[in-house]
Amino acid sequence: MRGVCTHVLSFGTACKIEKLKHDPISHDSKIVEGYSEKLFRVRVGDYRILYEVDYNGNLIGIIKIDKRSRVY
Repeated sequence: MRGVCTHVLSFGTACKIEKLKHDPISHDSKIVEGYSEKLFRVRVGDYRILYEVDYNGNLIGIIKIDKRSRVY
């Protein structure tokens, strides 16, 4: 059962990152407060993806992917 959960998490995370490539500030993205840089977060189940957007270079930098309790 553990392998199935890991596979689903990986697939869901990969799909979300793929969507962020096309729309980095989607309707479910939120700004993370308390950081000097503009940092965004998006939810994937119990996990959060923290990322930043470089508009000049058309890049998304993934900072961290972890459970909500450990990501901040």
